[in-house]
Amino acid sequence: MSLNECNTIPFNKPYLTGNESKYITQSLLSLKLSGDGSFTDKCHEWLEEQTKTNKALLTHSCTAALEMAAILLDVKEDDEIIMPSYTFVSTANAFVLRGGVPIFVDVRSDTLNIDENLIESAITSKTKAIVVVHYAGVACEMDFIMTLARKYNIRVIEDAAQGVLSSYKGKALGSIGDLGCYSFHDTKNIISGEGGCLLVNDPLLIAKAEMIREKGTDRSQFIRGEVDKYTWRNIGSSYLPSESIAAFLWAQLEHAQEIVKNRLTLWQNYHQLFEPLELLGIVQRPYVPDGCQHNGHIYYLNLDESISRSFVLEQLKKMGITCTFHYVPLHQSPAGTKYTKVCGSMAVTEKFGVRLIRLPLWVEMTEDMQEYIFQSIQSILTVKNVPFKEV
Repeated sequence: MSLNECNTIPFNKPYLTGNESKYITQSLLSLKLSGDGSFTDKCHEWLEEQTKTNKALLTHSCTAALEMAAILLDVKEDDEIIMPSYTFVSTANAFVLRGGVPIFVDVRSDTLNIDENLIESAITSKTKAIVVVHYAGVACEMDFIMTLARKYNIRVIEDAAQGVLSSYKGKALGSIGDLGCYSFHDTKNIISGEGGCLLVNDPLLIAKAEMIREKGTDRSQFIRGEVDKYTWRNIGSSYLPSESIAAFLWAQLEHAQEIVKNRLTLWQNYHQLFEPLELLGIVQRPYVPDGCQHNGHIYYLNLDESISRSFVLEQLKKMGITCTFHYVPLHQSPAGTKYTKVCGSMAVTEKFGVRLIRLPLWVEMTEDMQEYIFQSIQSILTVKNVPFKEV
């Protein structure tokens, strides 16, 4: 396959199942536009069945779900929340908004997930919660983390933004901790443009979660006939998505298994293609531990430390291939230096923060496209006399 044959290969191309417009039209004709209508109910039922959680609540983003989690756990000023620095800003921002202080610990060099062996050293009398981030839909070491959390009576929140339909030892990601957060942003596997979900695994938190989602009122209980009127009972905000967003999401959830199966096939094809380069020591491929079933969300390569990532990305762009880096570690950001603290060395986070590249991965990709991407990367990384040091 040549550049002329493939024109350009975008990093992401949102996949539509075909029923999105139909269901959105149905939601409009129902005259129930503001949320928590029949499509929201369908999505809630599907998520609860798939994850075995006690309660699923759609939100307008995963950021909103994380903010709800911070309110649910009553995070206050100077409370400490242990988390990785290699994550999206919302993971930390949700708690900073409540006055909390993210405490960053390093990640594992194999999965880029939080290093479970470093968590205990970060626990203090101020520790309120541990937030795990399941990077690329690959599970953190949840048995170890949950045992540690129970030992110290600390809550666990799963940032499973990338983990819909991934699992750990048979348990859905997001369903293992006290709370779980999903994303349906259009860069994810299952999408609704913008959108998210809070999984409430602790049944004692359900009533409060419903109130927070409904602006601090007991409106949900009123609708179910559990109270004779609804009123303001807690702090909260407007975290519901509109019914048209839920309608779009339902069209995706109907085909969620098929979407993930397709992405896993593409992921595995990449994995086979890049094995020779890993054997040469040029790249490091993703690692999936035993007991972890991922969802094919991201295929990434960690370049050898001698290779200039910016050079590789520039050359791929010239070849019509859009690859990208991922997170700038939060502890190295301007806000990170102001609002957060670091516990111990962040050497692994900092190393992979400048080495990782993500490859295009979307449902309608072809094997010919993947072969072209592999050949292009191979040609860049094996050519001699190129600038291999980051400036």
